[in-house]
Amino acid sequence: MKFLVLKKETFFFFLAIGFMLVSITAWFMLRAGDTAVFNQKAINQIREIHMVTVEFKTTMKDGKQIEAYRWDPGTIFIKKGEKVNLYITGINGEEHPFYIEGTKIKGTVKKGQETVVPLQFEKAGTYRLICELHSDRKHNGPMIADIVVN
Repeated sequence: MKFLVLKKETFFFFLAIGFMLVSITAWFMLRAGDTAVFNQKAINQIREIHMVTVEFKTTMKDGKQIEAYRWDPGTIFIKKGEKVNLYITGINGEEHPFYIEGTKIKGTVKKGQETVVPLQFEKAGTYRLICELHSDRKHNGPMIADIVVN
């Protein structure tokens, strides 16, 4: 059995030719408007963000109990126009009715359940996710998360 032995110079020559052919083909495909080969992400891909309800509770020296509720994470970042499903799992508190300021989005997160909130913002800005039961310190809040849209 004979093996083909190439000189190092010959190998690099064929490697360079192959690279040039791939580059030229890619250039023609882009010029023709075929970007599917280069953009492997699904066009309508929906990103998932997961959030939970959290309760902090402690007993003070005088025996008084205090508690506070939060969304975790407390800030999420979304690109303008991006489609996102926000999955909120109820860990603490029986339920958390919420709304998102500046939108018509409302819902309720219940303990032991997952609530899916579809999001897509066309305007940049900060939108607040607010729990209606824990909106201020008097009601163990504020239970507010920021949705930052860039």
